[in-house]
Amino acid sequence: MAPVNTPEIAYGSDKNGLVWAYQFSAGMPPRELDSDAVTAALSALAAAGNTSFLWLHFSLSNTGAERWLRQSLQLPDTFYESLRESVGSTQLEQAGDALVAVIHDVMFDSSFDSSNVSTVTLGVTPRLMVSARLRPLRSVDRLRAAVRGGQAFRSTAELLAHLLRDQAEVLAEIVRRSTARVDGIEDRLLANRISISRAELSALRRTLVRLQRLLAPEPAAMFRLLSKPAGWVKEEDLRDLREAAEEFSTAVADAMALAERVKLLQEELIAQVNEQTGRTLFVLTVVTVLALPINLIAGLFGMNVGGIPFSQVPHGFLVVVGGTTLLTASLAYLTYRVLNRNKY
Repeated sequence: MAPVNTPEIAYGSDKNGLVWAYQFSAGMPPRELDSDAVTAALSALAAAGNTSFLWLHFSLSNTGAERWLRQSLQLPDTFYESLRESVGSTQLEQAGDALVAVIHDVMFDSSFDSSNVSTVTLGVTPRLMVSARLRPLRSVDRLRAAVRGGQAFRSTAELLAHLLRDQAEVLAEIVRRSTARVDGIEDRLLANRISISRAELSALRRTLVRLQRLLAPEPAAMFRLLSKPAGWVKEEDLRDLREAAEEFSTAVADAMALAERVKLLQEELIAQVNEQTGRTLFVLTVVTVLALPINLIAGLFGMNVGGIPFSQVPHGFLVVVGGTTLLTASLAYLTYRVLNRNKY
């Protein structure tokens, strides 16, 4: 029996790390290629009159992926250097005739926790788009679903623009789901039900802030690139890229606004908790003050020494109880007057 390759089963890649490959030709639906057909298609790209282009997607969890990429493709060094970077800053730059991008996305099967963010590295030329990731990502899978559905693409730049729009949609979906959770928390908070878990708000805000920090630089990087685009990027592709950048910028702004709203809810929750704590401490203080006379008298009369007042009086106990009751009632009245005077 042949040995089982765990990464291939887990991530669906072949021995070279290729997860999928598609060839796009004018007037024809996208055609999926296997590993052998990819080699032939890459050779045919240099042929005169060939207007088709390829999208190759690799899994970096397969150790053979980077080796095959270096041996088979002529991509800028910055692309290969980016393959080994962990989740960090967004990168989008022009290197020679190619575009190199490192963008962030939420993993395919995640509940958008702050730790479920990974990167995809892109190398885009006029005839080839290469994407490589360590773990499956939502926006890349959305783009593949569109390709498998038969959607036509005129260029690699349009393919990149569609990926950026898918990325914006993933972020917008996260914001929508987060907004629904925040709405429920806010309703309970306004109803003075402060049994809300502060940990839930903190986790939600932490997720939004991390997404904001990772994704916010991307629209600015895209706009900088569009101000001086590569010569092979056509006007209609520039328009699509600009629209994708604007959609993504809007999604990032919504995430920032929601994070600020969560911060305000945290402050309101803290204020309510502090108010409730203050009320509790006030009640304890009042009870302590009212119990002070009887505790003081009990302590004094409890001393087993000579000269204790009323020890020889037949009704001494009633006298002490009556005096204590009167003093306690006086303190209660004074407390009531103070509360009415400070009432707002």
